[in-house]
Amino acid sequence: MHWGFGFWPLFPLFWIGIIAFLCWGARRRFAWRERGGPFYASGERPFEPNALEILRRRYARGEIDATTFDQMSERLERSSRPRD
Repeated sequence: MHWGFGFWPLFPLFWIGIIAFLCWGARRRFAWRERGGPFYASGERPFEPNALEILRRRYARGEIDATTFDQMSERLERSSRPRD
């Protein structure tokens, strides 16, 4: 017969460790709500490129040709000018 203590005193420590790990993971997972979002600090507006910047990026990637870029950029610049 075995009258020793064995590993039974370690089982509560094991479960405490599992619960602590789950609490840590849940806090880490849901803490982004407190920070104001995952991509920018609170109080700071996210970067939103304007239409001309998007057009320049599309031209740089080769999605549109030079003629289309010129036409669209001219149209955008005309629409952004104040009307008299």
